[in-house]
Amino acid sequence: MPEFNYTWEFETKAPPEAMWTRMADTNRFNRDTGIPALNGRVIEQRGSDRHLGFQYFGLVAVEWDEEPFEWVRPHRFGVVRRYTHSPLKEVHIRVELQPRADGGTHLIYKARVVPRNFIGTLAIPIQIGVLTRLGIERAVKRYDMELTGRAPALSKMNPSALTPGARPRLDSARKTLTSRNFARKVIDKLFQDIEYADDISLARMRPYVLADEWKVPRREVLELCLHATRLGILDLEWDLLCPLCRGASNTAVTLGEVQKQVHCEACNIDYEVNFERSVELSFHPNPSVRQVDTRVYCVGGPQVTPHIFAQHHLPPRTQATISIPLEGGRYRLRTPQKRGGQFLFAEPEGLPELTLRATEDNWNEDEPRMNLQPHLIFENATPQDQLFILERWAWSDQSVTAADVTALQTFRDLFANEALRSGEQFSVGGLTLVFTDLKRSTQLYRQIGDAPAFGRVLNHFEIIRSAVDKEEGAVVKTMGDAVMAVFRRPVNAIRAMQAAQHVLSDPPENLSPLALKVGIHSGTCIAVNLNNRLDYFGTTVNIAARIAGLSSGRGILVSDAVWNDPEVGKWIGCQPGFHSEPFKATLRGYEEPFTLWRIEPNEDAETLPQMELAN
Repeated sequence: MPEFNYTWEFETKAPPEAMWTRMADTNRFNRDTGIPALNGRVIEQRGSDRHLGFQYFGLVAVEWDEEPFEWVRPHRFGVVRRYTHSPLKEVHIRVELQPRADGGTHLIYKARVVPRNFIGTLAIPIQIGVLTRLGIERAVKRYDMELTGRAPALSKMNPSALTPGARPRLDSARKTLTSRNFARKVIDKLFQDIEYADDISLARMRPYVLADEWKVPRREVLELCLHATRLGILDLEWDLLCPLCRGASNTAVTLGEVQKQVHCEACNIDYEVNFERSVELSFHPNPSVRQVDTRVYCVGGPQVTPHIFAQHHLPPRTQATISIPLEGGRYRLRTPQKRGGQFLFAEPEGLPELTLRATEDNWNEDEPRMNLQPHLIFENATPQDQLFILERWAWSDQSVTAADVTALQTFRDLFANEALRSGEQFSVGGLTLVFTDLKRSTQLYRQIGDAPAFGRVLNHFEIIRSAVDKEEGAVVKTMGDAVMAVFRRPVNAIRAMQAAQHVLSDPPENLSPLALKVGIHSGTCIAVNLNNRLDYFGTTVNIAARIAGLSSGRGILVSDAVWNDPEVGKWIGCQPGFHSEPFKATLRGYEEPFTLWRIEPNEDAETLPQMELAN
């Protein structure tokens, strides 16, 4: 049977880096070019290959074995498919994105198609030579217009996809969200997407990604989505991310459904879930507002794993050279057949060329430095095929992790019933824990009576809660007149507590000032279910509580871990109204002495900043 070779070339105004985000998103690209959805995500995993399939017009079954995609971001990608039930025998796809002098892209799409029989010989010129080419041309033109700001508004490109009766629900939610002081521009963006955006965009809405696209604060979009969920406009789910492909291998509707051990079908590995990386919060429209089609058109492709910058297959005893633009930071080269990997670091002063070798021994433990435009030589010195994978080691900061959102006051207020499965414990990585206690509260009850003192205590809770919320933290619980709060960043905890202390020490007339004892410590924690509430457990929690017990109520006591945080050091240096000093202390239950830091206001109170917190 004769081979068919096609080469189609397109010119775009969008640069290769931008076009890559569309062309390499092969799930979206296949849909936009008219390829039918897959029958299943993976019919069968065969080593590193996947066995996939769909049906044309619901009648003709097409199945194939798909090799792993190969790519060098943002220059090129390709894939080979070998068909088992089809008029086709093989299809080789290669896409190249070459930069133009004017900043645009010269895009080359190549397809080599081998028919299996006479039917394939007749179908290929029409199905691929004409229909596929037209579909690609249409998709490339649309992507270029979107990326360069020349595309019309979504409402002009797409019809409304709202379900019957959804409009009154959206109008009511809009009024409520406006009354809660969300910006009209951000509400309009969210509601426009819900009504007009395509299904792939809405199947997994990531708040930080939306915020970056809309050029608005991330926290505002996250809180808007949380409130919209409470109003029945959105539904939330917890995506369980595989540590290798970092895809959402499983999902859970509530935290109580999250299991500790999870299997990734795509990578064929079992992994342990943690809140710092493995659990991401995402949203999708509530079915009463819009039904979203979640069919899958491609399970591979570079944009499925955007942290992987290059993926290249090498037969035994061969090598290949790639040139690739990198971002500064740490990388790892690995192959699925070998444990571990070779770590690398990209920096402007690094080496221009580097040979990276996979042998039958362990990976090299050195961490060579390469520049940001290196020539990398991949060498397979083993007797087996190897798939070389160069991945960015750092996880994306666009993920709203469970560790982030459960340390947010808005989430705890709106979703107080979100708790873990009884008996489960999850690592949440690094957190900053704060414990406070009112100094001489017993004396306060004696001086002004139970009812007035209780009112002051409740008011002090509100002041702390307001300060914590303003600094993106959350009150975990109150214990008598004490508070436990959690933050993701130490500097936020210090700012919040300094603000709360200032307000409490300067009450309205006829009220005596209150002194707040504060202890702060940072470290790793365990999330647990305590009294049907998400709580934290571990050494970090215990140390923070002990530090608070040593506080005098003037200033803040912090651990060495908090003091040494770079953001804290920068903040301290910009606070002329405060002074700090270290001292050694022994905490109850711990034999070794701890280095603590006392951060106190100067005697001159006029130098203290005024805090915008309600009394």
